[in-house]
Amino acid sequence: MKIVKKIVLVLLVAFVGIQFIPTERNQSDIVPVTDFMLVNKVPNNIKSKLQVSCYDCHSNNTNYPWYNKIQPVAWFLEDHIKQGKAELNFSAWDSLSNRRKSSKIRSIIKQIESNEMPLSSYTKIHSDAKFSENDRNEIIVWIDSLIK
Repeated sequence: MKIVKKIVLVLLVAFVGIQFIPTERNQSDIVPVTDFMLVNKVPNNIKSKLQVSCYDCHSNNTNYPWYNKIQPVAWFLEDHIKQGKAELNFSAWDSLSNRRKSSKIRSIIKQIESNEMPLSSYTKIHSDAKFSENDRNEIIVWIDSLIK
């Protein structure tokens, strides 16, 4: 029984200790002029859906949940956001070439059509980020109009 107590104590100390390791926060008060929403003059109904469903992982400003302050969850979120921004960063949209924008638009459409985005792991916790069939169709039609 002593060994179990020692293991629990070590794990508890390690858990408390990792809480002091900071993570990089993806937050900015500035909306850059290269932002997708500004460049494309997105209609309000589409804008709100994209902000709720996409911008936390694919922009320079994440709206963090309360549990982001708990390690190792914060590390997971930080890594997830970095990966999302590496794939597509709406805040840097206008810095892409027209060819790259067209490619990204096709990818966005494909992923929304196939329900790959928003991620199910995200929508389980953020139910307001789920796209209804109507939302999906509306977004796809509007985004598709950007490359025509």
